Parts: sequence; structure tokens; C-alpha cells
Amino acid sequence: MDLSVDRLAVSLGERRVLEDVTARFRAGRVTAILGANGSGKTTLVRTMVALLDPDAGEVRLGKSVVRRLDPRERARRIGYLPQDARVHWNVTVRDLVALGRLPHRAPFAGPSPADEAAVTAALEATGTTRFAKRRADALSGGERARVLLARVLAGTPEWLLADEPLASLDPRHQLDLLEQLRGLAGSGLGVVLVLHDLVQAARAADDVLLLKDGRVIAFGPAREVLSHQPLREAFGVEVMVISDELGFAIPVPIGRVKS
Repeated sequence: MDLSVDRLAVSLGERRVLEDVTARFRAGRVTAILGANGSGKTTLVRTMVALLDPDAGEVRLGKSVVRRLDPRERARRIGYLPQDARVHWNVTVRDLVALGRLPHRAPFAGPSPADEAAVTAALEATGTTRFAKRRADALSGGERARVLLARVLAGTPEWLLADEPLASLDPRHQLDLLEQLRGLAGSGLGVVLVLHDLVQAARAADDVLLLKDGRVIAFGPAREVLSHQPLREAFGVEVMVISDELGFAIPVPIGRVKS
């Protein structure tokens, strides 16, 4: 089921951050949201998961308006991994990941066999099984990022929205995570990622939404959007597009646009 935004406008205080944003995100694909600092990427994702109310427009999952869904249903269907998420509880990693199952359980009910199986699968998918008995508040930044992703995956959502999920990971774990997310998309999950790295976006994304000053300046297949003119307009840089050893078209910044 597709996730779409239609003529979305959002303000933070007196400042209009998003204006007339329209896009249709397709299930089974990875979409990267790119743009310079302050272009509205985080605001867009937070609005898509109903943490912010729009001034105009709507976000829909299929035909349902996301912000009008029952919160438990919304949490079951859309998983969200915020930027710089923290762990403040002295609980084990497995118990933290199990919190992702709460929207599936009746109040005060204990975990079912299906809950336990989902937690185990999420730990395995993120390579965090060996952390299961460790204290969650004693993890490194990279370990914490992977465990928090496992918590989201344990909820078996239809959609995963992640804001800068690679920020605290070393290069190896960045590649592992992107491979996992592509695998999840291949199984039918819709994946939306806020990214900064053009190389990782080129290798991971099927589609790219490019923002500038809160407006969409390009949206479509990654090979088309990650090209000279859209990136020149969005970031003020000239790029050279090269093919890497895996056959991806990689945009490489080579200089600032001359005024």
C-alpha cells in the first residue's frame, strides 16, 4: 500500500518549512529524501508519521489519512526511527527491542510466541543478537542505532521511515544496514530514508525526493534525480557522475557552483 503526501504545507512557529510538497512513495522500494541543511527533510518525515500537523494538505496510507488513524494502528503500520534517538532505560537490549511489539498486544498482556519470534527476527536482521542480554544504555552509538532499528522492525510495520539512520555507523555497518533495508524493501516493505551521502543514496535508493527550501525540485528514479542539474540546484555544487564497479551511477561533487 503506497504512502503519499498531497500539497503538504508545514510551519514551525512563524516559519513555513514545507510548501506544496506532493509525492507518492511506493511500497517495495527504497526512497531517499535528500536536500541541503534546512531544506525540510526531517520536518517532512515527522509530518508523515503524524508527529507534526500540517497547515495544509494530507498524508495518506492508501486511502486512510495517517493523522486520523488510531495511534495503535498507526504504530503497527508505520515504523519510525528518529534522528539521534536515545536510550534512557536500564533494560536489556532484548527487552528494549520487545517494546516494538506493544502496538500488537492487548493492554497488560504478556508477550505471545509471535511477539518473541518477531523480536528474535529483528535482532537477527540487524546483527544485534549478541547484544541481547546487554544493558541498552551501555551501548556505543553505532550499536544503539542498530538496536533501535531492531525495535522498529520488531513491530513488523508496512512502512519504515528513518531519519539519518547511517549517521553513527562505521562504513561497514552502513553498508550492512543499507543491504538489510534493500532486502526488506524486496520483501514488500516500504522504506523512506533521510540521507546526506550522495554515494549511499545512489547505491541504496530506487527513488529520490530532492528538496530545496521546503519545496520539491525533483522526484523520481535515482538515476534521473542524482544528476547534474537537480543536484546543482539543490546543493549549489557541480557533480561528475561516474559508474562504480557495481554498475551504479555515482554523483561525485567536484566544486561549488560559480556565481
